[in-house]
Parts: sequence; C-alpha cells; structure tokens
Amino acid sequence: MAQVTISGIKRELSTKGYLTKLRQKGYVPAVYYAHGEDNIFLAIPESKVKPIVFSSETYLINLEIEGVGTKSCILKEFQLDPVTDKIIHVDLHGLKAGEKITVEVAVHLVGTPIGVKEGGLLQHSLHKIEIECLPNEIPDKIDVDVSKLKIGDSIHVKDLNLSGVKVLTNPDTTIVTVIHKAIHEAAPTEAAGTEQAEPEVIQKGKKTEEEE
Repeated sequence: MAQVTISGIKRELSTKGYLTKLRQKGYVPAVYYAHGEDNIFLAIPESKVKPIVFSSETYLINLEIEGVGTKSCILKEFQLDPVTDKIIHVDLHGLKAGEKITVEVAVHLVGTPIGVKEGGLLQHSLHKIEIECLPNEIPDKIDVDVSKLKIGDSIHVKDLNLSGVKVLTNPDTTIVTVIHKAIHEAAPTEAAGTEQAEPEVIQKGKKTEEEE
C-alpha cells in the first residue's frame, strides 16, 4: 500500500466561521478517530490531503500530530464543496495492529477484452469493492483481468479470488461487462431541456461541526 506523511495541527471543536478561516488559509478541518481513543480534531494542509482524496488508490497515512505523536490511519470519509469541489472536511480512521478494518478499495481493470477487439464496448459498472481485513493486508487496488471477456461476458464480485480479505460487497454485483455496441447506442437518453437538480455536497459518513 502506498504511504504518505501528513502533519496535523490540533484544534478545538469550532464554529463555522473559524473553520471557514482555516480553509481560506489552505487547511482542511479533519477528525481522527480510532476504537478505544478519544477523537482528535485537526487541521491538515489541503495540498497534502488533496492527492489522496482524488486518487483511486488506498493510502496508509502517517499522521504526525504536534504534542501527540504519529498515528497510522486511512482516509475514511470526505466532503466536497458542490460548486468548487474544494475539500471541506475529512475523517481519518486510526489503524491498530491485529484489529480488522472495513475499507473500500478501487477496482483496476487489466488488459483489453477480446470482445472489445471484435467491436464491443467495455462497461465498467463497479469501481470500488468493500472489504474487511487487517491493516497490513489492505491492498492499494484490486486488479481485475478483463482480457478474456467476449461480447456478452461479465465479471461479478463472486468471481474474484482475493486472499487474506473478507469481501463485503454483494457477490452478485457486476463489476464489468462487454456489451454489443448496438445495445449501447439504443439506450434511451434523458429528454433535452430537462432541468438539473440542485447539486448537493458530496458527503460520506459523519456530519461536520457546522451541521451539528
């Protein structure tokens, strides 16, 4: 698994105005939490966390906290501004040796399907798989070989052979399919002129301080 070191500054549970000022200075409000430990509220540099948020890989974060020490963790949840896509909050889940963790790992397709060479289209439906495993067994990505797929063939979660981890995603979920090009072109599209819904904050997990 790829590793990165990030320095965090401790902060108190703060007002919306204070958190806004932190973001204006290039910091992202964050919270570190782990089983059996008190939550630690932090501010971390946006420049350091941005590559992790927008990466498809899972990173092991060595979080250096002044006055506390170094904590091993992973990025568990994040929130983005709906207009600017700036990161407005992240949750960091502490890792402990011997304690299993639930995490989503990106699916990486390998090879060119036979069906694509014959004129079909590759349809990648599932981009992340949820697993449970020990911290030292977290893969940075899950490789799926699609080179043997013909038109009409699919790969499902249950077809994967993952050692050392427990797969939590529904085994019948389709990861990838090679479809006929004609089927793709015949798929209905949204009517022109349909109004788009107001964008919402991309949010996973716990609410930020401003919402509580």
